[in-house]
This record gives sequence, C-alpha cells and structure tokens, in this order.
Amino acid sequence: MTIFQGKGRKKETGGKLKQSRAKRRYELGREPTMTRIGEDSRKVQRGYGGNTKAILMLGSEANVYDPKSKSTKKAKIVTVKENPANPHYVQRNILNRGTVIRTEAGEARITSRPGQDGIINAVLL
Repeated sequence: MTIFQGKGRKKETGGKLKQSRAKRRYELGREPTMTRIGEDSRKVQRGYGGNTKAILMLGSEANVYDPKSKSTKKAKIVTVKENPANPHYVQRNILNRGTVIRTEAGEARITSRPGQDGIINAVLL
C-alpha cells in the first residue's frame, strides 16, 4: 500500500473537506527503511526527477569521527545502545539518525540518515 503525504479528507473540526483535485504522484511517500545491523546491503531507488537514492538495508560498519584527534576511521558496529526515536528499536537493532551505537572504537551517535543516504556516519561520544 502506498503512503499519501497530501492533505487529509477531514477538517480539524471533523467535517468533510471538499476535494479540489485528484491525488498527485509527487505526494506519494514510502515505507520507512528500518536499517538493521548485518552484512552490508543497499537498494537503489528512483527518486523525484529520475534521481537515484541509495538505501541502506543492512549495515555493519560506520565511519566514526573522533573530535579529539579530528580523524575519521571505519569501525565495526557491535550493537545499538540507545535510540531516542523509539525505545523498541534498541531490541531490534534498528539504525537511524541520533541512535547511540557501540562500536569497536567506542560509543558513537549516528549523524547521517542510513535509510536516505546509504551510509552510516557517526561521532564518538
């Protein structure tokens, strides 16, 4: 089923809204990706205007930035420690922006959007 991101059919008061036009293709959305920990797997999706978007389905490594040494290195993701978006995502090891992950380099917060960017960037805490 598709996700519609346009106006609803009802007013704030609960009354019906008269539809002035049909739904447009650019008002369609898509299901959330729910990137998990696992062997790297990407999917390329067509975007608006024929652009492509790399979607990360499974990710095992993150580009971790160390603010003290001002260097970036790849680190293997061990597990999800905390997720401000949804506490249930911790159990399911779902990676999204703002998630605190435990890596081989230490604890880090994800700064990229894996489901939109196709890569995991993080900053050490």
